[in-house]
Amino acid sequence: MFSIVDYIRRNTPRLILSVLVFILCLTTGSAQNQKSEDAEQLGRALEYFSAGKYRETMIILDKLNKQYELNPRFKAYLGVCHYYEWEYTEACALLDSVIPQLSIYAPQERNIYYYAAAESHFNLEEYSKAIPFYEMQLNVCFDNEKADALYRIGFCYMFKEDWYNAFDYFMSSLAYYEQFRNSPDTAARISQIKKMLRGLNGKMKK
Repeated sequence: MFSIVDYIRRNTPRLILSVLVFILCLTTGSAQNQKSEDAEQLGRALEYFSAGKYRETMIILDKLNKQYELNPRFKAYLGVCHYYEWEYTEACALLDSVIPQLSIYAPQERNIYYYAAAESHFNLEEYSKAIPFYEMQLNVCFDNEKADALYRIGFCYMFKEDWYNAFDYFMSSLAYYEQFRNSPDTAARISQIKKMLRGLNGKMKK
């Protein structure tokens, strides 16, 4: 799956510059050196993020967000940090609020935001809220990534005891696994889905 970490590694200088401009345009009363220090803090946050130091990233971004009201893209980064730190409620609050404003960005960048939002809701057992984000992910991810999203949607419907939709999504997931991910590392998953389909078929016949 596309990683926002990889994206930040490739685009850090440009991202820092864009937010520095954002800060300079947004504030008029702050001292110039304070703005420069805050821009440096942002650069440090992106470096922490690219190194997988999500807690350190959140400390800086939270501070800057309170001071400047960061743009939706950087709030999405903050939401992804909360997801990686297993703080799913906070991740959902941020990602749910900004995702509608992120349609201008590249599909593979939006992919990770949709994934993090969907997984956060899933882990909170908010299956009805998770499903739309998995469906958004299906619209932007590569074919070899769709099997996982379909698999998760199947579970969402199964936990909601909607056996027919669960069966349909697991069938679609199986088809994508067999066509695009049929390798030794997915053999157990494919076998599991086939067993679940047999179980769901029995439920639908009752």
